[in-house]
Amino acid sequence: MATDKKPDQIVFNEDTQRYDASLKPYATNVGAPAIQVTGNSTWKNRNINKANKQIQAKYLELKAEYDKMMQELEYNNLVYNARYNFEPIVGETYHLYRDTQEKPFLSIIAPSDCNFDFMGSFLLNSELIWKKVDD
Repeated sequence: MATDKKPDQIVFNEDTQRYDASLKPYATNVGAPAIQVTGNSTWKNRNINKANKQIQAKYLELKAEYDKMMQELEYNNLVYNARYNFEPIVGETYHLYRDTQEKPFLSIIAPSDCNFDFMGSFLLNSELIWKKVDD
């Protein structure tokens, strides 16, 4: 079935076979004001700058978290590879020292009670991860 092509100024929807000028979100009359495209480069530049700053801030947060996690991994490996002759208890704080051969060993003796080469104090948490205790 051949359909008659309507002139351009007539708003006829081929799919619904109806005139639907009143349903359009824009003016459809030939005498209607022209649609002006406004420049959006200022908006783009401002929002590109904001987005870049937001992404940079998120990157710095993630990098700081990564660095902290790597430091915790290093401490955890240091303590687990140290020499000790007891089974550490979860929730207790232990102290890491260096012996005369520069090898680390773990002790329950506090730094104030001895003259060993003190490296730091560590707490064994419930996940069996050694966390450095601030001195």
